[in-house]
Order: sequence, then structure tokens, then C-alpha cells
Amino acid sequence: MLTPRDQQSGATVKRLLTVFVLGLSLAAAGCGVVARGVANVADHARHAGGIGRAGKLTDKETAWAKAAWRYFEANTHPQTGLTGGTDRALTLTMWQLGDTLAATVAAYELELIEQREFDTRIAKILNFLYKMPLSYGAVPAKVYNIESGAMVNFGNQPEDIGWSATDIGRLMMWMKITGERYPRFREYFDKVVFRWNFCKVIDDCGTMFGASRSQGQSTEYQEGRLGYEQLTSAGYAVWGFDTKHSASLEGMEAFNIFGRRIYYDARDPRLTKAQAPVATMPYALMGMEFGWRYPSRLAMSEAGGIDLRKLANDVYQVQEERYRRENVFTARTDYQIKEAPYQVLDSVFAAGYPFNTIGNDGKEYPDLALVSTKAAFAMWAVWPTGYTDELIKVVQSLYDPERGWYEGRLEKSGAIQENITLSTNAAVLESLMFKAWGQLYPGDATPGYFQAQQQDAFAPPNRCYPIERPICDAKLPNTRLGKRQTLSGQ
Repeated sequence: MLTPRDQQSGATVKRLLTVFVLGLSLAAAGCGVVARGVANVADHARHAGGIGRAGKLTDKETAWAKAAWRYFEANTHPQTGLTGGTDRALTLTMWQLGDTLAATVAAYELELIEQREFDTRIAKILNFLYKMPLSYGAVPAKVYNIESGAMVNFGNQPEDIGWSATDIGRLMMWMKITGERYPRFREYFDKVVFRWNFCKVIDDCGTMFGASRSQGQSTEYQEGRLGYEQLTSAGYAVWGFDTKHSASLEGMEAFNIFGRRIYYDARDPRLTKAQAPVATMPYALMGMEFGWRYPSRLAMSEAGGIDLRKLANDVYQVQEERYRRENVFTARTDYQIKEAPYQVLDSVFAAGYPFNTIGNDGKEYPDLALVSTKAAFAMWAVWPTGYTDELIKVVQSLYDPERGWYEGRLEKSGAIQENITLSTNAAVLESLMFKAWGQLYPGDATPGYFQAQQQDAFAPPNRCYPIERPICDAKLPNTRLGKRQTLSGQ
């Protein structure tokens, strides 16, 4: 079975010819060897750059995928098609909506659902996206109610509390991936993005800005930290935005862990009002989604020469090395719990220390260090090593057959962290889809409605789309803040 993307790509022909020729060369070894050889070549051809595990899912892996999809079956509102961000919850962020698209595409491509259900689910999400009320009348808000589709605060009370530029970037990446893999939906995702006004969300060089709003007062702030900044700015890059600054290592320093230089965001959290942990998931997702090759019209040398693959491999390697030296299974990333501090920043490096576990409040929570389910699955998919073979065994039974995968296993006690979240279950599905189909973003996006509507020089949209922006000069330090513009209607 070829992915829908492959069915409509000339690359399929080249890959099949390669498989055919290599298959003939193996013929002398016997039919069974030929079949296995052809299958292996076809599997690895889809994994650009030789990244990750490749091949059809085993029966056990299919069971893992079914367990993850149960979360979405159990938590999706039947009328709106929206899925709560945690088990039995009624709220949803835009990051979680992006993960919902990832999970839905995975469920279809892994043959967990039929085409009719897939199309229906995507159509309901599109309907919400096109009609959703926008924060400041410009871009998606931070939180929505999954029953009414209304903007709410984190307590599920009606309120416009601003937007998250990184969450929007995550959503935009999966809108683009879904539209490219299934061109019948491309036009409608384009029309959704064409509603949005990006003037205060991202500047000419790609720096992202979030906003908080409370009691009529609003505050804007630079958003994104190393790892997540590169991952989420890629969501803007695939739509044509220049994200040179977000792709750079400006303001970063390195810390030596087990002989490896681990880069971290050195900006002072007392000034930025945000912690900056080094976590597994952004690097693993960059590998699965775009093969650590930044999706931008600019050459990597122009964006500071980042080697995303090396950054990712170093984050992985120090976790494996910790196991070798200390016999501690390690799969660190951020995760959610139901009580304070609510968001746990379980890290490879944070606040000056390796393998530190902190909250958004900056306090240390060593007892909450976790072998994360989503990090373990992502590491297993992206780095096919003996260590990840053993690591996946630590988490492979951590699920409720009716509700989905738990967050993970506590490092100290081995107890199960029983919170069940959308993003963890989506990460399991995405990891398994990556194993089966390879790189998820095709890397050659097709111009569509969004690009066409920007071409009229006499009637510009005036929403700071890519074509309306001046060329970024990354050599000028003051361009990181960029020219701020006013949203229409303000």
C-alpha cells in the first residue's frame, strides 16, 4: 500500500524502479530472500536520510496503535469533531488540535479507520477552523470549548485570553502535512489560513510573539525556546514565512553532559517569563516530520548553519549514556499532570543542571521525573538501537484498553503516572505512522489557494502574509524584534 502522497508523486516511479532493479539482483539467492530484500528497500526508501525504524507494523505494534486511537474514540465530541486535550476534558489548545490532525491521519494510514470516517473527521475539524472565533479577531485563541467551539480560558469559562504563536505553528504544520498527503483537503486548509492576520504573531525574520489578555489588558511577548522554537517555526516556514531567526542558535550556550555538548536556551527566565528546558520531543518530531532538514526557502547556511540532526542525536545519546552509566532508563520530555505544577518540564538539561525536573514555576520536582511514554515511542521510532528496544519494553503496557496510553512510569518508584492526554496518544500514533511510512512532510509543498490569493498587487490582503513582507536581513540585530504592525480592527 502506497501513501496517498506517493500515489500522486513521480518519486514513486523512481523508488519502484530502484526496488525492481535491486530485486532482480537478489533473484539468485531465492524467492524468499528477494521478497524480503524488495520489501526492506521499499521501506527504507521512504525514510529520507536513513532516519528511524522502517517497515510494516507487527501485530503488537498495531495493537499499540489501536490503544492510542481509543483515546480519540472516547474523547471526540460527535457534533463538532473536536477532541479534549486530556481524558474527559472539554477544552482544547491549538497544539492539541494539530496533534489531533496527526493522530487522525495516522489512524487512516495505519488502517484503523475507513476512508468515510477519516473524511468525516477532517471535514468537522475544517468546519470548526473556518468558523472559529479568533483572538483579537486575528488568529486562533489559546483555548476552545470542544462542545460549543467558543473561546474559553483554562478554567473553561468564556474569555479571549490571547494566543500562542508556537501552538499556532504546530497546528499550521499539520494542516500543511494533511493537505499535502490528501490534496482534496488542501484548498480548505488554505482558506482557513487566509482568514488569519499574522502582523503581531510573527515578524519579518520569523521571531514568534504570543499574547496574554486579562481584564481588558494585553501583553505581548517573544515566544519559543530552543527545540520547540525550531519545531513550531517550521509550521510557518511550510506556508512560506521567512523563519531565519527562529531557525538560528542566537542566544544559545552549551553544557557538557557525558562528553557531549548539549545546547540550551540561555535567555534568563526571570526576564522572558518562560522556562527553557532541553526536552526530547521537539527533536524527535523534527526528525519524523521533516527529516531534520529545515523546511524553508532559505539555505541552512543563511539561518546560522544549524545541524538539527546533530542537536537531536546529542539529546538522544546523553539519555542512552545515562542508562549505560547509571542503569536508569531515561526518556525525558515535558508532560501534564492533574495537580500543581500541572506542566512538568522533565528535561535533559534545565535551570543549570543536567536531568533536572522543574515546573513552569521554576521549582524543582525530582520525584516527578518520568520515563515518558511519548518520548519512549518517539525515541524508539527515530533511533533504532538496542537501548530503545529495551526502553520501549518499559512503557509498552502502560495503557487503559478503553481510554488510551498513560503519561509514563516514574523514574524513582516505577509507579504509573496515570494521566491520559491527547498529545501522548497522538505521539504514539505518529511514531508508528513514521515507522510505516517514513518522513511525514513531503518537502515539496504544492502552491494553492493561499498563494494565489496573495498575488493581486492592487488588492493586498494586508494581513502580513509572506508576499507582503520585506526580505529579512538577519545580519541586523534589531530585526529580531522586527517591525510591529497593528491588527486590522484595532
